[in-house]
Amino acid sequence: MIAAVQTRDRIAQIYHQPFPDLLFEAQRVHREHHDPRTVQFCTLGNIKSGACPEDCGYCAQSVHHNTGLKPEPLMEIDSVLEEAKAAKAGGSTRFCMGAAWREVRDGAQFDRVLEMVRQVAALDLEVCCTLGMLKPHQAQQLKAAGLTAYNHNLDTSAEYYDKIITTRTYQDRLETIRAVSEAGISVCCGGILGLGESVNDRLSLLETLTTFDPPPESIPINALIPIEGTPLETATPIDGIALVRMIATTRILFPKAMVRLSAGRTQMSDELQAMCFFAGANSIFTGAKLLTAPNPERSHDEELIIDRLGMMPKPL
Repeated sequence: MIAAVQTRDRIAQIYHQPFPDLLFEAQRVHREHHDPRTVQFCTLGNIKSGACPEDCGYCAQSVHHNTGLKPEPLMEIDSVLEEAKAAKAGGSTRFCMGAAWREVRDGAQFDRVLEMVRQVAALDLEVCCTLGMLKPHQAQQLKAAGLTAYNHNLDTSAEYYDKIITTRTYQDRLETIRAVSEAGISVCCGGILGLGESVNDRLSLLETLTTFDPPPESIPINALIPIEGTPLETATPIDGIALVRMIATTRILFPKAMVRLSAGRTQMSDELQAMCFFAGANSIFTGAKLLTAPNPERSHDEELIIDRLGMMPKPL
C-alpha cells in the first residue's frame, strides 16, 4: 500500500458537489472505462453458515447475537459445484463463496475450500471467496487454486470501526487485504452504509481505499439490512440520495473498478436502483439470498435490468 492518492478534502469536494454535476461526472467517467449498458451478475453462495465468533453488530451469523439462525457445517464440494453451475446458467459470471469464519485455519476444511475453488474455476467462472482473515501462505494457496478475487470489506471508517466490531481490528483487516494483494489476487473491498456512521466516516472509508496499490478491483456498496436480534436491528435506513452520492463518488475515485450495488436492494425501489446504475454501479449479486439476508429474485433483476432499462448482463 502507498500513501493516499486522494485527500479527504478532495473526496468531500466530489461528494458534496451539486447532484446534477456529480451524476454527470460519474457517468462521464463510467462511460470512459465501462459499457454503461451492462451489469455484471454475480452469485454469492453461503458455504458455511452461522456460529461465527466475531461480534459484528450487523450480522445474523454472530454467536454474540440471538437471531435464531441455525448453524450449518461447511458444504460438500459437489453441492457447491451444483450451485455454481446453476449460477452460470442464470447469467452470473462470478461465483463467490462465503464462510462464517473469523479466520482461515490450515487443515481439511481449508483443503476442501481450495478444491471448491479449483472446480468452480474449471467452469470458466470468476471465483471469489470471503472466508475471514488470511495469512500470506493461505492467500498464495488460494491464488494457486485459481481464485480470481478475495472479498474482505472494511465496513466503515477506521474512526467508527470499533463502534461496530470489537473482536477484530481495522489493522487486522488491512493485513489480510495486503496478503491477498501480494499474492496476486484481486481485492474486493467496500463497506456498509446505515451503521450509524457520519458522512465523514463514509468519505474516510473511500480515502482508505484510495491507498490500496493496486486499487480494489471490486467495491461493494452495501446498505444495511437490519436483522432482528442484532444491535443494529433498529438502525435508520440510509437515505437514497446519500446512497447514490456514495456510488457516484466511488465511481469517480475508482474509474476501472466494478462498483457493486450489494446488500439492501430489497429495500430499494426500482427507480433508486436505476439511479445507482446511472451513477456508476455496474455489478450486483443476484439470487434469492445474500448469505442469510433477502435479495431480489433473479427474475426480478432480469425484468428490471433487461426488460425495463434495456441493459444486459455483462459477459465473461
